[in-house]
Formats: sequence, structure tokens, C-alpha cells
Amino acid sequence: MANASMEEFEALLNESFEMDTPEEGSVVKGKVIAIEAGQAIIDVGYKMEGRVELKEFANPGEAPEIAVGDEVEVYLRAAENARGEAVISREMARREEAWDRLEKAYADDQRVEGAIFGRVKGGFTVDLGGAVAFLPGSQVDVRPVRDAGPLMGLKQPFQILKMDRRRGNIVVSRRAILEESRAEQRAEVIGNLTEGQSVDGVVKNITEYGAFVDLGGVDGLLHVTDMAWRRVNHPNEILNIGETVKVQVIKINKETHRISLGMKQLQEDPWDLVGAKYPLSSVHKGRVTNITDYGAFVELEPGVEGLVHVSEMSWTKKNVHPGKIVSTSQEVDVMVLEIDGAKRRVSLGLKQTMRNPWEVFAETHPEGTEVEGEVKNITEFGLFIGLDGDIDGMVHLSDLSWDERGEEAIQSYHKNDVVQAVVSEVDVEKERISLSIKALGGDKFAEAVGGVKRGSIVTVNVTAIEDGGIEVEYEGMKSFIRRSDLSRDRAEQRPERFSVGDKVDVRVTNVDSKTRRLGLSIKAREIAEEKEAVQQYGSSDSGASLGDILGAALKTGDD
Repeated sequence: MANASMEEFEALLNESFEMDTPEEGSVVKGKVIAIEAGQAIIDVGYKMEGRVELKEFANPGEAPEIAVGDEVEVYLRAAENARGEAVISREMARREEAWDRLEKAYADDQRVEGAIFGRVKGGFTVDLGGAVAFLPGSQVDVRPVRDAGPLMGLKQPFQILKMDRRRGNIVVSRRAILEESRAEQRAEVIGNLTEGQSVDGVVKNITEYGAFVDLGGVDGLLHVTDMAWRRVNHPNEILNIGETVKVQVIKINKETHRISLGMKQLQEDPWDLVGAKYPLSSVHKGRVTNITDYGAFVELEPGVEGLVHVSEMSWTKKNVHPGKIVSTSQEVDVMVLEIDGAKRRVSLGLKQTMRNPWEVFAETHPEGTEVEGEVKNITEFGLFIGLDGDIDGMVHLSDLSWDERGEEAIQSYHKNDVVQAVVSEVDVEKERISLSIKALGGDKFAEAVGGVKRGSIVTVNVTAIEDGGIEVEYEGMKSFIRRSDLSRDRAEQRPERFSVGDKVDVRVTNVDSKTRRLGLSIKAREIAEEKEAVQQYGSSDSGASLGDILGAALKTGDD
């Protein structure tokens, strides 16, 4: 019985040791029995006491809250140190407790409360009630934060992004919380908006393509093309950041929560009155707003712009850039050529407000008028002469000289030479003016042979004797009579029987106005005279000799 009692007592004693003696490395409950020298003395049971710095009972930035008699949980690092005291830590107990709590929150995807208390490279440190987490700079707010001072020490919710207990790493985000609340707020605001509704908003940001307007927790995009009916080159022309504007909700995308806004939709569309205000062929003043390679845009009124195509800019400047004819902001007179209401396009003309220079030239310079101008260009087919009205006239090779071939005559002309010419033709439709330099002194050939026809008998002067015939002159026009045309009789076809200065009657065999030559023949005159004599005085068959007939004809002529 005694042995049994001893065994029972030993078992109970061992059990009490196991129950009362806490295990090192675990969290145990204790009671504050005294506070001295900035430390709390805590009884953790089994006659074990330990000391904990008071600051371990304080949250970052706060005073410690601890009093004698308080029950607290501490971490037992060692049962006894050199002084016979337990080595305990409130901070490590809080950390263990915090990790258990945080792991559960992470598993349940729940928010945790914490306070930012320090700045480190790349971000901040956050106290999550005993565990320290890292808050990356990009996760502080939805937009970059320049000054995080107001956020320090402030208890607020965070989302755990990643945690590793073994390594002691926790990464949290404040931005995820804000985005979630923004999304809720956004959904609520969007739910209260309808397309076509007019609302007030504040301009938050301006870009090249538009402006972002805050509608009370949700941003909408006001595109530059929807700001005004007129052309807006940059949004800052009409908007300022922080300005309150009235806008219309044009479109709401329920999936992406994107809102498109417009300002011009709240104003009267000037295009509704364009047809009545700008009839076809009417002339109006406008301002050049933009210049491109293909023309210039002219504003007739705010919101109504028309295009002057490069082909409608000048009568004379055909292949030049529009910027050489007009400049931005210049006021110009334009004519309405076409209106397309559906496409909101107006075609304008600049040259139509000025008279066609070819029409003006045709009125002021009828055919035969003498003109003077500078040689602008020399080509293989003639000269281009600059004329009044900034237009050119052309002298064809064939109109350069009466006496020389065109290819030879053009050699004596050079660029920038000032020359006189006569207007020979003006074609307004084809914008072409034909000039003649050789016609300046009149047409000497036409004047000389005006009454001369083929078959006429004329008197010419012999000017030169050559082996092949004789050169003669009629009214200043030179011609050549070949040896075979010098006489009806072959024996008399000798050039040497003529002398320079002789006057000879000849028959005109040809009048060539192109080569400007008379075809002349003594032989043809003699044959014609013989024929006429035979017809008048009898036939050669009647027995009378030719000599008798010609003698009689000559005698009659003498009488």
C-alpha cells in the first residue's frame, strides 16, 4: 500500500510539473506583479518571473498601456538565465500571435489593420499588431505619393499580397484597398449616371488628346474633338486644371466603366445653319487655321471650317505648297464651291474671288496687240514670255523669224531677255496665250504678194546670175528661176544671157505662204502667150505659120 501510494504521488508530481512548467519557445500567460525601472516584472507561474521592457507593450508612436495586475501573454525564450530569472518577450509573443492571426486573414483573403511607422528603401514598414510588413512605394496609393507624412502612424486597413513565416516576410498593399473602395464608389456613381445627362465635373488632368474630368469619384474622358464645334489644337486652349465645367455624358461602357464626355453637345450645332448662311458661289471672309500639303483649312465661323484645295488657291501658281500662298491666321476672301452637310464639309475656293487672269488678258489684249515681257523659259519648242497678271505666253519656234529656221532663230534668245511680241491667240479655257515675234513688223510676204495669184504675170529685177539659174526680186521678196525655166527654147536656157539689173516679165507658177516663196518661170510665160495667140489668131493647122501668128499678135499689140 505504501509503495502504491508513493507511485501515485510521483505520478501526480510529474503531472503537475508537466502542467505547470511551461515549454521554452512557446507563448505563456503571465501576471504583472510590479513595474520598476522601465520594466514590467511578470510572474509566468511555477515560481518563474521575468522582466519585459515597457516599450514592448506600446504600439508604434503610442505610450505603453500596462498596470500591475494585468494579465498578459509573453514568449518564453528560456526558463532561467544567469540571474535565475525567466527570459521572456512581449514583442515576440505579439509577433507569434500576429502571425497566427495574419495567416488566417491571408488564407481568408481578409483585410488587416496596421500602421505605417518607418521608411525603408523602396517603400515603408507597417506594424500589423506585432508583425512588421513591407509596403512597396507603388502600393501606397493609386497615384504616386510625394509626401507620405500624413499617413504615418495612422491605423488603416491593408491587403496582404504575400507572406512567408519561415523567412519572416510580409508584403502588404494599401492601394488594393483604395482601388476596391474606388471601384465600389465608381460603380455607385456610374449607376446614377445616364447617357445624355448633363453633369458638373472638375478638370483633373489635361493631355494632348483631351482632358479627364472628375464627376465625383469617377473620371470621364472629354476628348479634344468633343470640346467645341470649332477646331481645338490643344485642350489647354479652353480648359484649365481645377476648373469646373458642365459636360454631357455621351457614352458609358458598363464593362470597363469608361465614361465619354462632351462639351460641344450642350451648345448649338453651327452646322444646322450652314446651308442657309453660306449659299453656293457666295463670298465670305475667313481665317486660315491650318495648312497641309493638299490645301488650307479656313474657319468661316467658330465650328464651321472649309477646305481650300491646293488646285483652288491660285490661277497661276500650280505646283507650289499652300504655305507659299497663304499663312496661318491670315484673313482671306473665299467662295463657297460645295457643301456636304452629311460629312460636315465645305469646299472653298480662293482663286474664284479673283478674276481669271486669262479672261482679263483676252479683254485687254486682243489679237494683234503688241506686248513686252521677260523670257522666263526656253524649251525645244519655243520661248515662254512673262506677261501682265503673272501669266505666260508662248512663242513657238515657227513664230520667231520669217527668214531663219526656228531652231536657228531660238539660239539668239536667252533667259531674262526682254522681248516684244504680238498676241496671235488667247485660249481662256486652256489657259494658253500664243505670241509671235516675227509678226512684229507685219507680214512682208503677204503684203508683197497680196494681189498676186497663180498665173499672174509680174515684172522682176535680176539680182544675181548663177550656173543653175538666176536670182530675182519682186517687191523685196527674193525668188530663184531655174535654168530649165529661163526659156521655152532649150538653146536660150542660158543664165549668162541675163545681166544683174535686167527687168524680166515672168509667170507666177506657185504662191507658197509656208515657205514664203514665189514660184516664177519665163518659160511658162512664153508658153502661155503662145497658147493665147493661137486661140486668138487661128490654129497652127490652118496653114499660117507660128511666126505669122506671133507677128500679127505683136503688131496688134503695138497698134
